[in-house]
Amino acid sequence: MKIYHFLLFIAFCVGVTFYATNKKGKTAADTFEWQTSSFSEQGHDTQALDSMLNLIRNGTYGYVDELLIAQRDQILVRERFGNDYRVLSAESDGKMGCGYGVCDDSTEISLYNYYHPRYHPYYEDSRLHTLQSVTKSVTATLMGMVIAEKEGLSVNNPLAPYFTDWKLSPEVATHLEKATIKDVLTMRLGLQWKEAGLTLEQDPDATKMELSEDWIGYVLSMGVSDLPDSVYNYSSGATMLLSEIIRQETGMQVAAYAEKNLFAPLGITEYYWKSTPTGLTDTEGGLYLRPEDLAKIGLLHLQQGKWMGKQLVPEAWVEKAFQKHSVDIYGDGGTEGYGYQWWITGITPPDVVGLGYGGQSLLISPDTEVVVVINAWNVFDNEAANIFGGLLQVLRAMER
Repeated sequence: MKIYHFLLFIAFCVGVTFYATNKKGKTAADTFEWQTSSFSEQGHDTQALDSMLNLIRNGTYGYVDELLIAQRDQILVRERFGNDYRVLSAESDGKMGCGYGVCDDSTEISLYNYYHPRYHPYYEDSRLHTLQSVTKSVTATLMGMVIAEKEGLSVNNPLAPYFTDWKLSPEVATHLEKATIKDVLTMRLGLQWKEAGLTLEQDPDATKMELSEDWIGYVLSMGVSDLPDSVYNYSSGATMLLSEIIRQETGMQVAAYAEKNLFAPLGITEYYWKSTPTGLTDTEGGLYLRPEDLAKIGLLHLQQGKWMGKQLVPEAWVEKAFQKHSVDIYGDGGTEGYGYQWWITGITPPDVVGLGYGGQSLLISPDTEVVVVINAWNVFDNEAANIFGGLLQVLRAMER
């Protein structure tokens, strides 16, 4: 269960915006519709679910915004909890921003402000909820799609050719000749980075990167700490390198590539994606989606990359992405692991989770054929119990 505690330390994102509503006519994706059912209709015991919902409503798990539980193509639970962030943020003021009524003027109410409710957790009162570092898991899926369509491109390609436009130290330049795309995907890049275990108010490198003008430049200015593919070290900066790699390989920003190749086939018609000051898509934490659309990405993976009869993501990629490429990630002999920007739980059989700051989760449980989306916004120093304890009880009630 320690894997879920890392929610407190997952990096957040800032930057200018990329917002799109794609309604350019009917596609095959329009024929997919979530079916609606319930625990009782599917023959599941509701005791654990009722207990978890009661704990959410009484605040035990902090500020949970939405919960969606789907089994195959059936949405069994879809609950919104109506937190009022104008009230909740009213006394918040710090390095991350200022809350409602606290900001001195309108210039402080921006995408760089993580306390003000205009942009967090929902985008301008829409149903688009910040995903924070669940964005990393979506980015890895896009990387797999790009590799599948580009001849000669693989996870073993070295990084050096992608970053010739930046002035690098000799040490980093040599390092990038040996480091690969796979090293980025598995958080085994080997560049210095301090993020895990630090709150966002403690100035981790993720915060410093996001306050810089050139995010890639910041990442590449770091020194070398380890050989590539030798030591796991969670790094939002590493994931930002994927944004530049995908841009060069496709000639498109990641947000535009995703809209055309992933979102449109899934029938995702509305999203919001931040970009950096240089216009690069923020792949480390900038994506906003509605819960039912994020659940589609979970269902796509549950179906080994196939959607409406079409193989959108190679089945082999999904298999590799869900393997534990990094193990014992806490250094205590635990069985939790990390795949291609996905967390792999220590239970048997393992579940796969995308995690994001504030309480964002996309859980994929192949054993029960279940996808769970949790959106929350526990950023106000409030006490919140770990919701995954209750969720695992719910999943046990859904076992085949």
